[in-house]
Amino acid sequence: MKIIIIGAGPGGYETALLAARRGVEVVLIESGNLGGTCLNEGCIPTKAFCKNAEVLDGLKEAETFGVTGLSYDFDFKAVTARKNAVVEQLRGGVESLMGHKLITLVRGKASFKDQHTVIVGEEEYSADYIIIATGSVSASLPVPGADLPGILTSREILDIEEVPQRLCVIGGGVIGLEFASIFRSFGSEVTVLEYCKDILPRFDTDLAKRLKQSLGKRGIEITTQAQVTGISSVIPDVADGQVGKPVYNVSFTRKGKEETVEADKVLMAVGRRANVGSLNLADVGIEFTPRGIPVNDFMQTNVPHIYAVGDINGKMMLAHAATFQGIVALDHIMGFENGIDLSVMPAAVFTSPEAASVGMTEDECKAADIPVRCLKSFFRANGKAVTMGETEGFCKIVVSSEDGRILGCHMFGPHSSDIVQEACALISTKATIDSFKNIIHTHPTLSEVLQAAVHS
Repeated sequence: MKIIIIGAGPGGYETALLAARRGVEVVLIESGNLGGTCLNEGCIPTKAFCKNAEVLDGLKEAETFGVTGLSYDFDFKAVTARKNAVVEQLRGGVESLMGHKLITLVRGKASFKDQHTVIVGEEEYSADYIIIATGSVSASLPVPGADLPGILTSREILDIEEVPQRLCVIGGGVIGLEFASIFRSFGSEVTVLEYCKDILPRFDTDLAKRLKQSLGKRGIEITTQAQVTGISSVIPDVADGQVGKPVYNVSFTRKGKEETVEADKVLMAVGRRANVGSLNLADVGIEFTPRGIPVNDFMQTNVPHIYAVGDINGKMMLAHAATFQGIVALDHIMGFENGIDLSVMPAAVFTSPEAASVGMTEDECKAADIPVRCLKSFFRANGKAVTMGETEGFCKIVVSSEDGRILGCHMFGPHSSDIVQEACALISTKATIDSFKNIIHTHPTLSEVLQAAVHS
């Protein structure tokens, strides 16, 4: 058996490695850096920035913990260099793993010649099965000025040379809020414009509203129901006839009123779109839409021996989703059964404080006519959170009223991205709230916020 995998992000390289370990010959094709968007211009570099933001926030609060007389400078070039070093280290690890004897790494852009053959440059590669894992690219709004030089994507903002005094973020989803939080900690005045009624439209409504309030307390100006209508720029004159740096005016309407935000940098964070690129899908009969390549539960396209995993299929644009979709696809190819439930997919937002979610929201349950009750607790009542000085946040557990099964967990607060994993495990095993009550939690720990909700 031979498999071609197009794309070496999490859905590609991890599937390639698993296949090789199972004795399958793999051709892995990648036109850019190994690791995909997540490692090179997404999850990992932003988390490196998050750590810098956390350190800065800690220094600002040092006197609260009895540390006085601090004097420090913020070297943004050093911050960027550290971020780059982290990425290079992890990329090197992936490069090493792809040295497996059954993996042939091909550099270049792939396009289909036929349903079993892929062309890369002048070379052709054929296989029994093909997995498309080409990921996604940043989307943009179709408004005047969106293509102005200096309008940044999530990739480009990672490499700016200095912290902007004023940053306007268009989009209040995961990407937009993470960068808003980071650059607020770095010292920027931050404004977020979100088209929907709430930030984080796919998250629990209570979580979104409370997180918005919390970010507002940090000085992040968030305007929802804001429809951006255009972006313009002016270059002011400065002393001695010198030309200054561009200033951007972001125009938007809200409730029929026209408003403008002035900024030194603008981040376009309005989502991502499937990267079909030059794959030549239509000519070989692979169906696709603007949202991506439709697949079934096994990640098969309309061509049964061709699979699509990760962002390219538009299901869940998460690195870990891509990884596990790849496992599902490979297991199906090889005739293996697994117990992976892709509907139980945790997600996290690395703002300060963090937010995390897994399972069904209260609104989703209502829409599906599932009777539920919601159990809540607050970090301000958690001993560990109080000692840390991080009491902002809450936990909400959604429970079936019929059989007591835990259907969802939604929270924001310190280390929510870690704590939610316990709820993920319980939902995956279809645990009930009564069984959860019997689980002993270490005291004092942040995870007791779950225990407190269960007993509320």
